[in-house]
Amino acid sequence: MNIPNMLTVFRIFLIPIFLAVYFSSPETNLLQAVGIFLLAGATDVLDGHIARKYNQITKFGTVMDPLADKLMLITALTSFTITGIVPLFLLIIILVKELIMIFGGILTYRKGIINPANKYGKTATFLFHVSMVTLVFNRNLGLIVLVAAALVGTVAMISYIRITLEKKRDL
Repeated sequence: MNIPNMLTVFRIFLIPIFLAVYFSSPETNLLQAVGIFLLAGATDVLDGHIARKYNQITKFGTVMDPLADKLMLITALTSFTITGIVPLFLLIIILVKELIMIFGGILTYRKGIINPANKYGKTATFLFHVSMVTLVFNRNLGLIVLVAAALVGTVAMISYIRITLEKKRDL
């Protein structure tokens, strides 16, 4: 297993650590939990950089990297919804979109189609990370950024669907 893939696996292991830290005391550990979320985001950037720079892109990484991101995001948003930081309706919208992306990714992967991250997906991921930090310091602004992230994420999903349909026609 190469370093980028190890970083992806590490990111998945950060999920239960996030949960343990956050739910041990949500009122006092919000900042630490967001720090873990940001550490996961930093490893995402690092593994992508290493994979591209050293030509270590693998099928495992192409599939598991975005899955790890989505699982961490869903975990954080669900945790924040449970403790009243993020409204339930917003979690549901983002969760439905992420589940469509996960299951769509699985189906396209089975057909031999792999769609790497595009600019919309990367922008949505960046905005989700900004929203997590902003929620700690300014809840209303954080929710606005979270809505923007969800909208850009929806554009990304539509873009991936379009790209997949084009690739499917070419098969």
